[in-house]
Amino acid sequence: MVYLISDTPDPRPAGLRLKELLERDEILQMPGAHNGLASLLAKRAGFEAVYLSGAAMSASMGLPDLGIISVEDVCHFIRQVYRASDLPILVDGDTGFGEALNVMQTVRAFEEAGAAAIQIEDQLLPKKCGHLNDKKLATIDDMAAKVAAAKKARKHMQIVARTDAAASEGIESAIARAKRYVEAGADIIFPEALNTPEMFARFAAEVKVPLLANMTEFGRTPHTTAAEFQKLGYKIVIWPVSSLRVAAKAQEKLYASIRETGGTKASLDQMQTRAELYDTISYSAYEVLDASIVASSVPAPIEG
Repeated sequence: MVYLISDTPDPRPAGLRLKELLERDEILQMPGAHNGLASLLAKRAGFEAVYLSGAAMSASMGLPDLGIISVEDVCHFIRQVYRASDLPILVDGDTGFGEALNVMQTVRAFEEAGAAAIQIEDQLLPKKCGHLNDKKLATIDDMAAKVAAAKKARKHMQIVARTDAAASEGIESAIARAKRYVEAGADIIFPEALNTPEMFARFAAEVKVPLLANMTEFGRTPHTTAAEFQKLGYKIVIWPVSSLRVAAKAQEKLYASIRETGGTKASLDQMQTRAELYDTISYSAYEVLDASIVASSVPAPIEG
């Protein structure tokens, strides 16, 4: 059940809600939300959609981002984020979890779990983070077949095709691939690991569908603001792993402090308080809902 305590959940399919957001003039800002609580905090901050990163999901499970988590692993994350926040979610689908038929099954599973969009990339397994070296790419025909399969399987989801070609094949190849993926049915194109404003602008000048910019930290793309990406011609900007990185660093410091001092007193000012947590997850509203539910009684048997 989505948004358990809300009397007015949005009845529109998540994919259509995302499409409406993209029809506005301003760039859509999508921070990464690696679990349900993170999505609630993003929503409270005013964001209208979130990104679910394969790297963040993998790292949350203590695994590297090499395409080794399963479709059901990802659906677990989709369901908790969607149920918690009711926000449209763009979900990282890596290479689609197989070939064309597998991609169709992945799309259906993600959509049933609540995803608004799926991102499929043109790497081969074992895939890598888009900002690392020595990535192996699928042929343009094989990737186009996956995009076409995704389009055939979706009901309302937006299809995001990511190309990693710029780093290994050059910007011309990345643009050519993007155009082919649009012909195959991609709604949005994600050119990964561009490293200059000129590359971003060149891509936007030639690929005439909504474009997504990835502002990941510690990668090939220099720090660029949402407003700057909008001027370069982009409709979406993501910060895919930022929330997980901040949370992981805070946990690292906490555990070190506990080990050193034998307690948590030194870390109290860095914590969300109990009251703040309960407010974020609407604890009292659930209590009210629970108290309002009347227990069922078994009817007395009818005589005769």
